[in-house]
Amino acid sequence: MERIDTSGIFVEDLGIRSYQEVWDLQKDFQKKRIEKRLDDTLILVEHEPVYTLGKNANKNHLLQSRDRSVNVFDIERGGDITFHGPGQLVGYPIIDLSYYRRSVSWYMRRLEQLAIDVLKDFGISASRIKGLTGVWVGEEKIAAQGVRISRWVTMHGFSLNVNPDLSFYDGIIPCGIFDHGITSMEELLGSAQDMDDVKAMVVEKFNNLFIKR
Repeated sequence: MERIDTSGIFVEDLGIRSYQEVWDLQKDFQKKRIEKRLDDTLILVEHEPVYTLGKNANKNHLLQSRDRSVNVFDIERGGDITFHGPGQLVGYPIIDLSYYRRSVSWYMRRLEQLAIDVLKDFGISASRIKGLTGVWVGEEKIAAQGVRISRWVTMHGFSLNVNPDLSFYDGIIPCGIFDHGITSMEELLGSAQDMDDVKAMVVEKFNNLFIKR
């Protein structure tokens, strides 16, 4: 585990890790942040292939016809079902919103703006779709958000499709949305993107968007 002080948010760059390991770490970090034994921290990670179902998920959105074995987790974040895997950058901010703004909707929109700002610097024009959570390029989703907040300290967070194997999405109805597709930076730009470059941009934009009061 590499803990980096970026002169802003502390960053834990975990590389590729199992979902269970990082889920446990998040819960530990959230508890420590609530108890003020940890500074605000952004965990960056790629996961081994996994499907996660939020507390409001419809289990029918996990398709039985999927042709590969992928671990499935029922977790405490909001939202429906999603996929995490290599080539997808996942960010878990463990931050105390008391120092920013005590508003769940504000926080969710900030996470969406983070993805929009990052993608813009890579030449991708992304936006929101009214009534839906996440970030889209046209009618295709490229970034997802789902969070849990306890005593105004956050866990879970966002995912950005950089170079993932998009065929894993064939095993689910992503976020329970039937009539929209999924895309990635690689698919839109025509070549695989350097994950370290994307991480650096995420940290820069995060520090621009999250400024303590």
